[in-house]
Amino acid sequence: MDALSMSPDDIELTATPIGRDLLILITGGVRHIGAASTAYLEGDTPKVHTSAVPHHKEHTLSESIALQAAQVLQRTVTVVMGIHYDNLTPQGIQEVVRLVKLKVEQYLLQQK
Repeated sequence: MDALSMSPDDIELTATPIGRDLLILITGGVRHIGAASTAYLEGDTPKVHTSAVPHHKEHTLSESIALQAAQVLQRTVTVVMGIHYDNLTPQGIQEVVRLVKLKVEQYLLQQK
């Protein structure tokens, strides 16, 4: 399936509270674990640690999403991402990124 022909519902965001912290799982297409980023506040300074599986590119999104969520929600947030579509074009990648960012924005707005 190409990202341009997919349903926006194919990208899923699931949030699970873990005590005061939060785990956000973002998947789509062939679901897997490609990267995990944990962001936390050290005083007012946001910090992030990321682990990425070799040859995966989800860390390019998971880091910024974890930082954004930690700052907005004022809690430690781990984002685990795994999204894969075969033969994505540059436009397909842009569509996946757009959908992921939209899902994150919608989730964060619901938490305010």
